[in-house]
Amino acid sequence: MGTETKGVDLPNAHMTMKDPPSRCAFGCRAVGQKTLLTHFKDLGLPEPILRAVAAQGHETPTPIQAEVIPAMLAGRDVVGIAQTGTGKTASFVLPMLTHAYLDDEKPDRKHCKYLIITPTRELATQITETIRVSRRFIAASVHTIVGGAKMGPQVKALTRGVDVIVATPGRLMDHMAQGTLFLDQVRAVVLDEADQMMDLGFLPAIQKIVKSLPPKRQMVLMSATMPPPIRALADQFLNEPQEISVAPQAQPIERIDQTVIHGPADEKRENLLRVLADKKAKSTIIFSRTKRGADRLEKFLKAAGHEAAAIHGDKAHSQRERALRKFKQGDITVLVATDIAARGIDIDGVTHVVNFELPNVPESYVHRIGRTARAGRSGVAVSLVAPEEVKHLRAIEKIIGRKINAVGDIPATIHKAKPRRKPQGKPTSFRGPKGSRPQNAGKHKGPGKGRPQRRRRTKPNSQMQTGSKPSSSKSAA
Repeated sequence: MGTETKGVDLPNAHMTMKDPPSRCAFGCRAVGQKTLLTHFKDLGLPEPILRAVAAQGHETPTPIQAEVIPAMLAGRDVVGIAQTGTGKTASFVLPMLTHAYLDDEKPDRKHCKYLIITPTRELATQITETIRVSRRFIAASVHTIVGGAKMGPQVKALTRGVDVIVATPGRLMDHMAQGTLFLDQVRAVVLDEADQMMDLGFLPAIQKIVKSLPPKRQMVLMSATMPPPIRALADQFLNEPQEISVAPQAQPIERIDQTVIHGPADEKRENLLRVLADKKAKSTIIFSRTKRGADRLEKFLKAAGHEAAAIHGDKAHSQRERALRKFKQGDITVLVATDIAARGIDIDGVTHVVNFELPNVPESYVHRIGRTARAGRSGVAVSLVAPEEVKHLRAIEKIIGRKINAVGDIPATIHKAKPRRKPQGKPTSFRGPKGSRPQNAGKHKGPGKGRPQRRRRTKPNSQMQTGSKPSSSKSAA
């Protein structure tokens, strides 16, 4: 790919699976006597990329960057597992841009050379921003293809050919079906947050996309978690991948102060307002389990005097972008989101994360609270737990390996069975339930027992037949 022309040293180019690299005391990967955690310049990145990295104020790579960058530069397939907020995005963006810089060939019309697939629109936007900042000194084109946006601008950009495309699976399939994009020239593809894409049901789409790729291509799976069932599905896409895990799976960042507030479901809103009353809660993300619940919370918080906005799958792309932009700028201090949008929120200044409802999937808890304590900062994560959610809390504590500090009364019985109602039988007619005696329905207990029911229509009918008037009846009496 033109590596000799630009004269860039690619470390680990000689490494094979039979020669596993050693590890230093800091957990970094080393080749021979060369440690890969000292400086970005040691990773084999070209000078224009290093200038862009330095312009952002970065000098030392994170552990995941120190290991993934050399592996990708060497052309290896990679499975990368690291906590959120550890620099996963840059770990695959920088080597991908390096390949684009070293490759002098321009993409053909309706083609791309490098493809990044993400589960959400927000995450696609975040990755695109990272690429644009990192490519400032090189000539590499990038375009975002996501649902909810107009097709026209996307088709126009694809017609010219694009170096790097960041896409969501659904819209990518739309362009493939319409013949506005072909993937037979893709040289490297990254599946970011691969486990969530498969959890969300994107596996059939991913399989079709992979079948459209050329046989010889580089493939990378990146995620904060990689449970065994998901890894089994992911392995079919890679060729002898180099697995890089710099932290235990699904372990939240230790700088996050995690707390649980126990209480009935009808007290959650009151407890939420108490959390937001903390002066330190300057930028808070609240997670709701449902879209409708997110909208209700947004309305409630606005009525309570908070500047809030909600983002979820039913919101238009422009609405979600506007809400995120205002949240980043500090125009709104509270953002309500669902799990679908959780992976795309990459904002350094988030101080608090509140789980208004606990997620059904324990791994989602890790992604939620990972929105805070980014870029070396500390953060706070508060979960409002109703008695019926304690089972989800126990599953979360099991996966993170410790108990979470609790406030409030912890219910002694998690699922107390409700008393069963006495069966009344199946109604057979309007007369009453099965087993009753309609022939005795006119008899009553207590005073007047056995008195027959009064037939109110008898007397009027009699009067109508005789032609007598009520006044004459009274006189007769």
